[in-house]
Amino acid sequence: MAKGYKIRYKIWLEKDKDIVMGLGRDKLLREIEKTGSIAKAAKAVGMSYKKAWSFLKTMENRLGIKLVETQRGGKGGGGTRLTEEAKKLLSEFEKINKEFEKLSRKLSK
Repeated sequence: MAKGYKIRYKIWLEKDKDIVMGLGRDKLLREIEKTGSIAKAAKAVGMSYKKAWSFLKTMENRLGIKLVETQRGGKGGGGTRLTEEAKKLLSEFEKINKEFEKLSRKLSK
């Protein structure tokens, strides 16, 4: 490859031409898994709680699966956790990203 060039790419997954997963949504889901909170996850990735909820609901509707399970607050406290389907989606997206990274490194040599 010619010197001075850098390969750049963006990856997202679509269903029926609608985005269901990209780097921002990946980060949001990973933060939810880490913090157990949509509010904390939204803050960590720099988006409003309302936008985070909108992303989650849109993804769930487009995929036809539940991605998060929420528990209301109370004596034991509330929280949010990822469903197994969400964990599978994260795993698949991570595999795709790793393959693109490998290809990018290979082509950059």
